[in-house]
Order: sequence, then C-alpha cells, then structure tokens
Amino acid sequence: MFTQKSYSGSSLEQYTMLSKQLDALLDGEKNSIANLSNASALLNQFLERINWVGFYLMEDGELVLGPFQGLPACVRIPVGKGVCGTAVADKRTMLVEDVQAFPGHIACDAATRSEIVVPLMKEDQVIGVLDIDSPELDRFTKEDQQGLELFVNVLMKHL
Repeated sequence: MFTQKSYSGSSLEQYTMLSKQLDALLDGEKNSIANLSNASALLNQFLERINWVGFYLMEDGELVLGPFQGLPACVRIPVGKGVCGTAVADKRTMLVEDVQAFPGHIACDAATRSEIVVPLMKEDQVIGVLDIDSPELDRFTKEDQQGLELFVNVLMKHL
C-alpha cells in the first residue's frame, strides 16, 4: 500500500528516501508499464516546479512515449534529436538549464524552459529515458541529477 511521505533533510537524503519508497512500491510487481506508471506518479508527487515527468521507451530504433504525468506529449523522438534523443545517443544524463539554447530542442510544450533526461540502461544498452521538464529556467541541479540517477538505478531493478 502507498502512503504519502513527508521528505526532510538534504536534497540527496530526500532522493534516497524517495528511491527507497519506489523500491517498496514496486516490490513484487513484474509489469514494466505498471512500474513506470507508478514511478512517474511518485516523481510527480515528489518534485516541485515541474510541468511534465515521464518515460520514453526504445522501440524499433527510436524513442516512443511511455507512461507519464502532464500534458499530452510528442509520441516519437529519433535517437540523436532533442534532449531525449541526445541522452540516448550519448548514453548519459542531460541537464539542460535553458532548452531554448539547446540545439535541436524538440518543443512538446512551449512552457518548458529547463529539462533533465536520465537514460534507462540495461546491459550497457539504453532501453528508454526518464524525462522531466520545468517551466523555470535552471530548475534542475547537480543534486537533482545525482538523486534522479539513484532513482533510475532502483527503478531498473524492477524492469
């Protein structure tokens, strides 16, 4: 059963608690769509000042929209295009302070100003990405990056 938590402590301590909550929430469930859905809902509840959080999954060589929280989104993103496609091509987290300054940014929501994308890696292959958008410039920090990479590592145990 899910219970809403009050998070306290440093940013990294809060992300650590969030990741433990994710692990408990997904324990015993094998369906990846259900697990990604709950992960996006949990992040949406935890994170402030965001306007979209969700997943894109690799299918036939491109990213395809998966479970998310927010407004309708772009359905397909080619590898190497936009922030999400670049994260896949480079196999690394992309922390973008100003998406309008990012070459080739794909504007699914014109209100988005900053973005963080964390690749979902399985056996050195990207199987998808966690994508989080904010209507604020420079919303995401290095601590957010560390915390979200921890969150994704826990999530990968359940996919």
